[in-house]
Amino acid sequence: LEYASYVIKDRAIPDIVDGLKPVQRRILHALFEMDDGKFHKVANVVGSCMKYHPHGDASIGDALVNLANMDLFIDRQGNFGNIMTGDPAAAPRYIECRALPFAKKVLYNPELTEFVDSYDGRNREPVAFPAKLPVVLIQGAEGIAVGMSTRILPHNLIEVIDAVAAVLSNEKFELFPDFVTGGLIDVSSYDEGMGKVLVRARLNTADPKRIIIEELPFGVSTEKMIKSVEDAAKKGKIRIASINDFTTDKVNIEIVLARNTYSNEVVDALYAYTACEQSISVNPLVICDGIPRIMPVPEIIHYHADHLVTVLQQELEHERGHLLDRLHARTLERIFVEERIYKKIEQKRTQDEVVKAVMQGFKPFSEQIARSVTAEDVERLLKIPIRRISLYDIEKNRSEIEEIEGRLTEIAHHLNHIVAYALAYLQDMRKTAIPEVRVQRTVIGSFKKVDAREVASRDLSLRYDGTTGYIGYGLKSGTVQCLVSSFDRVLIIQKEGSYFVTDAPEKLFVGKGLRFCAIADKDELEKTV
Repeated sequence: LEYASYVIKDRAIPDIVDGLKPVQRRILHALFEMDDGKFHKVANVVGSCMKYHPHGDASIGDALVNLANMDLFIDRQGNFGNIMTGDPAAAPRYIECRALPFAKKVLYNPELTEFVDSYDGRNREPVAFPAKLPVVLIQGAEGIAVGMSTRILPHNLIEVIDAVAAVLSNEKFELFPDFVTGGLIDVSSYDEGMGKVLVRARLNTADPKRIIIEELPFGVSTEKMIKSVEDAAKKGKIRIASINDFTTDKVNIEIVLARNTYSNEVVDALYAYTACEQSISVNPLVICDGIPRIMPVPEIIHYHADHLVTVLQQELEHERGHLLDRLHARTLERIFVEERIYKKIEQKRTQDEVVKAVMQGFKPFSEQIARSVTAEDVERLLKIPIRRISLYDIEKNRSEIEEIEGRLTEIAHHLNHIVAYALAYLQDMRKTAIPEVRVQRTVIGSFKKVDAREVASRDLSLRYDGTTGYIGYGLKSGTVQCLVSSFDRVLIIQKEGSYFVTDAPEKLFVGKGLRFCAIADKDELEKTV
């Protein structure tokens, strides 16, 4: 039970708050700590992350490459592999990365982040980043734990932002998956992220003698696609002359068709027998309040709309606290210099007398001071150098105080209109998003799953060899009874009158003296009789 709980909560299932698995969170935490605006060797990032992650460098490196290829939080430099072709990334010592400003804007705020001891107790790591967007929906997630698994499909960043804004504005919204690889998707059974989707490759059939695969279905690489087409051709499901891969930064797989075969005849067979069509079941399992929970997409959006308001409110309150501290310090500094309170300590001999004299000096000005003067305030004032006192710029101090007071007024307004402030924040995030992620890549449509039985061609000769008593489409000799497909069922009546129905056999012993054999279909039998 302890191990199962560990795998579920601390390895395989993402947290609803920041949408990250522990290894992803630790990678980003390491990048935030190392961040100086420059690129870092991935090997160095992996080494730094090992302070927090107890599972070795290989798992960290693979997770970092996958995270970087999502083009959301990590800027990359070098060969990070190709998600379309399935080519692996270069070794960690050859590639570089850094955290994008967008990552800091969405995730980073140490003051609001809860930290715990790392596995060896030497460092502190975040429990979850205070994410301002539902990252779990934007980048998706997939993981297998003990007794449970999760699969959440990625969604378009801009559409997710608009969905959160719609919730804050009490408007309705619809949200469907979007994939980097493009393709087509049927969401009729999506069921708010708890059902399944049908995804297809985008095929160009303009040329009747060849088909070009221009976009892949989600989760399929060009290597897997080509292998599936070749396997279907070997089994006789489709007739092709050759298949060529011209993929670069865009998918381009050319299928040249065999003689007397045309593209409009092969499309359905490609969907039925190859990886051109995939059915993906979705299971949105996340860790919510320390417990694994299945949450539909609308519930995740509503959760993050409330969470965004809470985080922005906490940020404003923290900023207000810092500004009040600065305002208090600048006010004390101005009075300390302007009213020459520092002169009162010239004859004092002990520290206690000095502190007491300064506090006495501030008493006539208590109405100008927001809160009581503390020993720490006095200690800070006494550290002001004589040169700075002599060159003290009163106008600069007053303008700084006015600036602080102006910002405090803004914060008070934002706190009183927190939902409007959250909507403005979302609009800003929408503008600063990477241009590449703004466009919906996957085309939403409606199409029926192709049944392999329906598109199977009856081109197998079912032979019966009376000398051996065998029947099947795998026989080289014998009398042809009928043409069948591998999905057909056949009716066989033996010599003594017994009969049975079976799948079209490759080779089956039925005895000598076969009376009758035909496809077990009412219409076909009527034709035969």
